[in-house]
Amino acid sequence: MNSQGLGSQETGLEYLLGLDGNIEVQNDDGYWVKIEVSRVAVTTERPHGIKYSLTLHAPDSTRLIGFDNAHGGIKPAGSHFKHAGKKYPYDHRHRNATDAGVLYEFDTAYQLLSDFYTEVDRVLKEVSQ
Repeated sequence: MNSQGLGSQETGLEYLLGLDGNIEVQNDDGYWVKIEVSRVAVTTERPHGIKYSLTLHAPDSTRLIGFDNAHGGIKPAGSHFKHAGKKYPYDHRHRNATDAGVLYEFDTAYQLLSDFYTEVDRVLKEVSQ
């Protein structure tokens, strides 16, 4: 179905697009989430037709984790020769503040949000201990 049809509602794409620009305080300690998402042309690198960045920040604005497709694709593990010249989706996640990113398999916008907030909960539990 097209992006205006039922298929879009089922995957949560319109819901995710509606969150663009949201900044949400997560707790009394000042940790916060920022969501940026916009439509883009469908390409090999962005097959879902969106560019997104979902990030969790510490009170001092340090990014702690993030899910995005804002830059170059992460190659699957394995031989570099096997992947030479291939283009991959840009979808990846950063597991901590210094992580360069690991492959994230985008399924639907709803699943992206669920996976992101699961990680947010995990990190907030870790920092509160």
